[in-house]
Amino acid sequence: MPGTSKETTARLRADLDAIDLRILAELQADGRITNVDLAQRVGLSAPPCLRRVRRLEETGVLRGYHADIEPAALGFDVTFFAIVGLESQKQAVLDAFEAEVTSWPEVRECHMIRGGGDFLLRLVARDTPHENELTSRLTGSPHVLRVQTLQTIRIGKSEAGVPVTP
Repeated sequence: MPGTSKETTARLRADLDAIDLRILAELQADGRITNVDLAQRVGLSAPPCLRRVRRLEETGVLRGYHADIEPAALGFDVTFFAIVGLESQKQAVLDAFEAEVTSWPEVRECHMIRGGGDFLLRLVARDTPHENELTSRLTGSPHVLRVQTLQTIRIGKSEAGVPVTP
């Protein structure tokens, strides 16, 4: 969880019991499930199930509910990754770059990485000229030393969330 200390994360994980993990697995598989159906699947009545879901939301374990949209249906036919190397790893430079690119709607993921670059971005573009425009914007950003782009040919697996096991 972004901004969460290792101690807090370890404590949250320790506070999750088998029912919490089943709730998380069910919600990850189907975020639109009703509380009544969820309760039935995890072996609880509806009120305690809803209390557990709210606790998972309040503690930040359950971060949200999202629709999985087909990019091409909205005109985004190109998905690509960019490995970005900056000229400095000073915190102000890292923060400024991150703030800039996370404001771009085409940047769908932004990860600070180690080994081979400073940031890994996943971007969507309407077409190759749009991809080239985004790449030019990246290379022209302050403090950017190098950009390597990798265009996706096909996606063999795209699964949201994490493995949930009791």
